[in-house]
Amino acid sequence: MAKEYIEERSQGLYVAGTRVSLASVVVQFRQGASPETILQNFPSLVSLENVYGAAAYYLANQSEVDQYLKAQELKWAEFRNTADPPPSRGARVEGYVKPQSEIR
Repeated sequence: MAKEYIEERSQGLYVAGTRVSLASVVVQFRQGASPETILQNFPSLVSLENVYGAAAYYLANQSEVDQYLKAQELKWAEFRNTADPPPSRGARVEGYVKPQSEIR
């Protein structure tokens, strides 16, 4: 029985049994990071087997994964364009309210 290295959850692709997205591994893989470096950067991948499994999945499904990654990039761009800008530092400090536990 073949092991599945990638699973779909919450409309995203993840390394099976982890919270690491396939996109995270692919970006580093494309930048030339070694499997050992990827594992160091994402210790929750647990093993080189999982890194190689994610890389193999990407290489075997490259056009589909590239389309998925492009769609993800477009979603993030849309989010950045429609999201409210973060408050200025001054507004955050002025609007700070001490928790009740800090008030004496």
